[in-house]
Amino acid sequence: MRRTATLLALVGVLTLGACETRSQSDVDPSADPSAQASAAVDVTEHESGPQSPISYGLEVPSGAAQLGPLVRYRSPALIQAYQPQLDAAEAQREAAEADGDEDASEAPEPTPSESETPATRPSDDTFALIDDAPRPDVTISLLRVDGDPTLVLRRLIAQVNAVIPDANLVEDDLSQYCRAEGKRITGCTVSARGATADDRDIRITITADPGDVATRTAYPASDRRPVMTVRAEYLGDPRSGQLEPRASSAEVPRDVEGEDRSGLIWPSMDVEAEGSEPLLDGRWTVPSTGTLLLSGDRPRFAAVVADRVREADAIAEDFAASVGTPTKDVVEDLNEISTTYSARGEDGSRARATFVLSARGSYAMLFYTPTPAKP
Repeated sequence: MRRTATLLALVGVLTLGACETRSQSDVDPSADPSAQASAAVDVTEHESGPQSPISYGLEVPSGAAQLGPLVRYRSPALIQAYQPQLDAAEAQREAAEADGDEDASEAPEPTPSESETPATRPSDDTFALIDDAPRPDVTISLLRVDGDPTLVLRRLIAQVNAVIPDANLVEDDLSQYCRAEGKRITGCTVSARGATADDRDIRITITADPGDVATRTAYPASDRRPVMTVRAEYLGDPRSGQLEPRASSAEVPRDVEGEDRSGLIWPSMDVEAEGSEPLLDGRWTVPSTGTLLLSGDRPRFAAVVADRVREADAIAEDFAASVGTPTKDVVEDLNEISTTYSARGEDGSRARATFVLSARGSYAMLFYTPTPAKP
């Protein structure tokens, strides 16, 4: 089964993390962030280069690098669609356990194996009781632009036109999607909704942000370069979205022709903000147990790699809990285990934090949406 294969692929990671794992209560998110420098993390080990797959045929474009893993989680609509089936399976399991209580009480207790690492093993997939647990229907890629930002954004726009044939996005005029002051780009948003070649109703949203143009300050861990996000989400009937695709993913172009007609330019940043500064609207500071890989403000996000498994989980859960009481959903998929904590504050703000355990490392991918503006 897919879930069993996933756990077997990660058993080496879990075993390594067992020797030095601290419980969540031992993690101090307020510890001195400067201590992370001593870890000497090689950020390139956590990068995915051009042509790395994202979703629906989308891929990391030439001139950009993805920092950390893809963030993949189930939307509230998908969870709601499968919740009755999960509730029925749990009720059936409880009934079976009740019938077997007498036999179970007579059975000897199993002897724990030295290889078991319950302190570091993530929870089972939330929908493990269902034969075919629903796959994530939202995917987010966090990118740092190392090449020409105009070309990188145009390449992504061309990819969207290939994935959603009726998107009809303009590929040679960034003024259609970018805000500017005196010809200098302050931010870009590209969004398209439509059907894929296999009739999937999806939306793709791309953001591009050079940093704080007024102060010429780049975001922490951005290398003074623009940051981009790519979000692909399924919007059709949740159950229909779980069917096997009737056609292969779109073949996307890897370059564009001609010049951009907008005349807009990307401002260069003089300095990079310190990673020790509070991020995510000042709600969160990088703890000493993690290293910041990338951050941005539009939208607000932070990607962190942690020293140990439980620390990454604690970073994600603690951040969500700082906004409201979090719900938890665990996904076992694509040789990774992703635990997503979602919370909504009383003021309408929202937090989503995904702890990703993979063979490459343990990550906390944090996202924050502030209180919606009043009309």
